[in-house]
Amino acid sequence: MRNTVTNSLKRIVKRTDYLRVREKGDTAVMPGLVLQASRSCSDAKNTGPRIGYTVSKKVGNAVQRNRVRRRLKAIASDILPKEGSKSLDYVLIGRATTLTRTYDLLAQDFRSALKKIDQSDLPKRKQ
Repeated sequence: MRNTVTNSLKRIVKRTDYLRVREKGDTAVMPGLVLQASRSCSDAKNTGPRIGYTVSKKVGNAVQRNRVRRRLKAIASDILPKEGSKSLDYVLIGRATTLTRTYDLLAQDFRSALKKIDQSDLPKRKQ
């Protein structure tokens, strides 16, 4: 069940940060979402994980894309503060199946993606 307390997460807002995560980070593909993660840039305040959201037009019209984005934000705000690494930037990419999967399955997908990223050699990499 979703926690109603809102956890504020730091957001990735610059395009260069999205590109850095895509190029230098690791990717975990799950049925309901795609998670990309990369080490935070050195000039960012390292107060916690940062997150960005991407949903392409392939998913559907604006209403469907916004619904997918809201679902991803809900999953991330519930799970990332507890299970995410404070030194990583995350990008969540919505898929068409994000709309039809239940909240519990999306949460399971996100946790599995986090575990897959944690098992990779990402935290040991140098930029």
